[in-house]
Amino acid sequence: MSGLKNDAASEASRDLSEEQVSDFLSENPDFLTRNPEVLKNMMAPSRWSGDGVADMQQFMLEQLRGEIDNLRDCAQDVIETSRTNMSIQTRTHTAVLALLSATNFNQLIRVISEDFPLLLDIDVTKIGFEPANTPGTELMSSGVIRFLPGDVERHLGPDQDVLLMRDVADDGGLFGEGAGLVHSAALARLRPGHQTPPGLLALGSRGSAFYPGQGTELIGFLARVLERCIDKCLVIKT
Repeated sequence: MSGLKNDAASEASRDLSEEQVSDFLSENPDFLTRNPEVLKNMMAPSRWSGDGVADMQQFMLEQLRGEIDNLRDCAQDVIETSRTNMSIQTRTHTAVLALLSATNFNQLIRVISEDFPLLLDIDVTKIGFEPANTPGTELMSSGVIRFLPGDVERHLGPDQDVLLMRDVADDGGLFGEGAGLVHSAALARLRPGHQTPPGLLALGSRGSAFYPGQGTELIGFLARVLERCIDKCLVIKT
């Protein structure tokens, strides 16, 4: 039955006259606007002239210009995103080089607290650790936040290495004296090492530098390098 209906519809469409099509379009002037795909299957005349005759070619050209403008906007968005990503990547690599230049734990803390904000274009950077099984006095220096046992999991959540927060309400437990400056933040897990207990790297911005949905690969990479630098500095000290 469906085949017969399709055949009947095809037969009816072939019986349509130019006058009927013209009348239909006159009665429905927004038909092509609502069905722009129809234009893709139409042949445009080389040129139309005369009073009262609509220039369909001009209409199609305007449609193409609109599509080109949309493509140009999309391309510009991709370019700007790529530039931003390259800038963040360059800043992260520079921060890693600064970490690698530290020769002891105190220098490492200075790089994190003083150099990172400038290098990463943020406002506050802190690291913190939970109590160690064998406490080391260096981990309890003034530049390190003291966490309670289990704080790392409470802040990050289980099985999560990086957390991005758009709005932060910190009482100083993460950013210390810089808590009042922080509006958005990124937290990265510092895994336990030979000399260190579980910890966190906290990056804070007074703007909207961090938000859910951002890529976390570079922040995770920075945390992995920091773990190794901390272990290296503590091993050298001992």
